[in-house]
Amino acid sequence: MSDDCNRTPFWQRQPLLPRVVQEVLRSRLEAALADPGAREHLVWPTVLGAPRVRAEHPGGLPEPLLLNLAARMLGALGQHDPAGAWQRHQAAWSDTADAGPEGWLPGASWGAWGPLVSLRCGWQLAALTPLPLGDRYPLACGVSLFNHGLFHECHDALEPLWGSATGDLQGQLQGLILMAGGYHHLQQHNRSGALALWQEALERLRACGGAFATPWGEVRAEAALDLTARRLDQGRRMDDDTDLAPLWALDRPTWELA
Repeated sequence: MSDDCNRTPFWQRQPLLPRVVQEVLRSRLEAALADPGAREHLVWPTVLGAPRVRAEHPGGLPEPLLLNLAARMLGALGQHDPAGAWQRHQAAWSDTADAGPEGWLPGASWGAWGPLVSLRCGWQLAALTPLPLGDRYPLACGVSLFNHGLFHECHDALEPLWGSATGDLQGQLQGLILMAGGYHHLQQHNRSGALALWQEALERLRACGGAFATPWGEVRAEAALDLTARRLDQGRRMDDDTDLAPLWALDRPTWELA
């Protein structure tokens, strides 16, 4: 687990995003989950929506500077041709940027959500960049996204693995998905939704104690299982959703992949 994930900005209540913004985030992430090479597509929203970039370049980010700002993140992915990566991204998603009087602006469909698009894509990139490739990559994505507080994205990463699994493994992976879904509901301030999914998660994971073997490594989620059980108990004793602070006050859950 990276040091960055211990300081995740997503361990708090999150706003409900417009559908068009959800689609921007979903489409880039799904590409990166399906193909590690497509992680490069997360770089461009991260750069273009950054508040400092927007403040310093209100008329648009000149392309040479855009490529320069993207170079370090791309380099961490083993990609050393920013111009080629930008061309590929424009061909795949023309809605990422619009031409302004002085350079590139975030896509108009982002509206006022540009800073959050930048932050979320950047955090997705931080979660996915250091991961092992090959067969372990999909499960490692789910674990890392969960640990970075990106619970909705964790669900997206694990669902294909669950869909192709059988027997106990399918139920165990579903338990992880349900746990992540519960924390996503907590981020949306939906106590009843969180409690319902946590209850289901506990039913599927208690038999193995939160630790189980997979073809891609051993998942260790014992501490997260305990924290989730404590949150479930706390949440059931609440009268309404006006103050969910006690659910946030407990430690943030994390998983391990050994």
